[in-house]
Amino acid sequence: MKVNSDQTARALWITQAGKPTLLDTVLGDSPDGVRIKTLYSGISRGTERLVFRGQVPKAEFDTMRAPFQEGSFEFPVKYGYAAVGTIQSGPRAGQLVFALHPHQTQFSVPSSAAIPITPSVPPARAVLAANMETALNILWDAELGAGSRVTIVGAGVVGALTGYLFARMPGTEVCLVDTNPDRATIAQQLGCDFAHPDQVPQNSDVVIHSSASSAGLATAIAAAGVEATIIEASWYGTQPTTVPLGGAFHRKRLRIISSQVGRIPAHMAARWTYGKRLRKAIDLLADPVLDALISGETEFDDLPQSYEAILDASSTLCHRIRFAQD
Repeated sequence: MKVNSDQTARALWITQAGKPTLLDTVLGDSPDGVRIKTLYSGISRGTERLVFRGQVPKAEFDTMRAPFQEGSFEFPVKYGYAAVGTIQSGPRAGQLVFALHPHQTQFSVPSSAAIPITPSVPPARAVLAANMETALNILWDAELGAGSRVTIVGAGVVGALTGYLFARMPGTEVCLVDTNPDRATIAQQLGCDFAHPDQVPQNSDVVIHSSASSAGLATAIAAAGVEATIIEASWYGTQPTTVPLGGAFHRKRLRIISSQVGRIPAHMAARWTYGKRLRKAIDLLADPVLDALISGETEFDDLPQSYEAILDASSTLCHRIRFAQD
């Protein structure tokens, strides 16, 4: 039986490790749902690369599921969580919204999952919302005080957004650390200092690690001052991790704690919901300087040919996907 074109969409699927393709997907509607035509989506390089390579641990299959993922991490799988589009019908018709949905030309989600985009935030920039939500959660986990000295090891999009938030707290000194010297310009634009790992600042009050590498974690530990806290914001998947707990780690009485966007920190959970946090993350994207974190753009039809290169390129921050605008 032929399915009407308005009941189908095309989506990016990973059919097996390292194999992306565009496939037709039948749309389902629910009584409380909204149909959204996608304008843009964003590639979250770190997580999507682990999914693409089949490096999500089996023990984490349930916790790592994206809200509207289809398939499984053993393939095929449709994965992603940064879509921006326009509601097509009903009382909210024409409204620009963000949804935690994979890369797909149109889709249906419950109305509560379609988060309105603040008028001051252009839809092309709103693809950063999921990453900003992660950065906001990291800030909460750090319980940062005004005037703190902060070092962020790993100036990818999450690390850079975290630096942007921290740099706007009164008196805070923030340094982004990365092996890529090109990130120095971005750090300056975001109001942060920049250093190569060989020149990492010492005696930081809080250190954020977001490079997803053992070398980066060692750098983070070296940057921490006495009684300081290291926030581990990386996701390693199945990659083994070496943690250097010798040297000054015990003498300095350091703490390493994890930050994961799937949970709201305990000291905030009584007052915040996931929806409220995501709405705040969208509001925080009003600053035009954040356009510097969009490192490239690809047409959706060209995505299967470009996807692997985008994920592998060390220069990738948030790569934006543009959908047909008709």
